[in-house]
Amino acid sequence: METLILTGEKKADMNLIVEIARKFGIKTRKLSIEDIEDIGLIMAIKNGETGEYINTDTFVESIRHK
Repeated sequence: METLILTGEKKADMNLIVEIARKFGIKTRKLSIEDIEDIGLIMAIKNGETGEYINTDTFVESIRHK
């Protein structure tokens, strides 16, 4: 399976792309703001993963001082 995310300024243009995709048998789905935020959070977590453990008290203290 392949996934493609498109963004556009004009709703009419986006609707045309959705219509064409459906004619080719491609499923489409519009993402909500919450969906987009969830994707961003997942990406941030994956990019931040190091496999190392840190002291949570030290970490919390370090961000409180910023």
